[in-house]
Amino acid sequence: MPPIPGSGLAKGLAVTLRTMTKRTVTAQYPDVQPELPPRSRGVIGLFEENCTVCMLCARECPDWCIYIDSHKETVPAAAPGGRERSRNVLDRFAIDFALCMYCGICIEVCPFDALFWSPEFEYAETDIHELTHERDKLREWMWTVPEPPALDPGAEEPKEIAAARKTAEKLQAAQEAEQAVADPATGRDAQQNAGQNAGQNATPDVEQGGQE
Repeated sequence: MPPIPGSGLAKGLAVTLRTMTKRTVTAQYPDVQPELPPRSRGVIGLFEENCTVCMLCARECPDWCIYIDSHKETVPAAAPGGRERSRNVLDRFAIDFALCMYCGICIEVCPFDALFWSPEFEYAETDIHELTHERDKLREWMWTVPEPPALDPGAEEPKEIAAARKTAEKLQAAQEAEQAVADPATGRDAQQNAGQNAGQNATPDVEQGGQE
């Protein structure tokens, strides 16, 4: 069926009339700050303690807007007769936000979680050269980074936490084994306590399995 002549104009006028009857809402910025989404891409914050100067973020940046300078320092041996090591020390970490296109590649490729998105957006400057912010300013923005959202109840445990837990369990088992060798009576008590704890932990699972 061909469209009725003038139907598009009538629909447009209807939308205009409905909009005219609604009350306009004006955001009173800057007196009232906007409510930004939790994953807003404002600026990039730097957690300097995690940076190892691997240069991966600077190499992967498509705009080449990250500038990193460093030097090497010799770390003395931890034990007598040991070997000295060298480590990179960060001297400069700057981002030119006049070139940055906020793609987030540097944050994604950082293997040590040193870069984070901050919802801060009030950093306009009158001179384009002042949009290159050094590590001190990037460190200040780090404190405006929101906390990560909580995991879903059914989500898998992060690999880092699982690996840390396994390491702690192995260390505890090794300590209990050493105690058992040093004091057999204490070792038997530790084994009995471990068996009781294992039985207590297994009881709720059995009950849940019965309920299912």
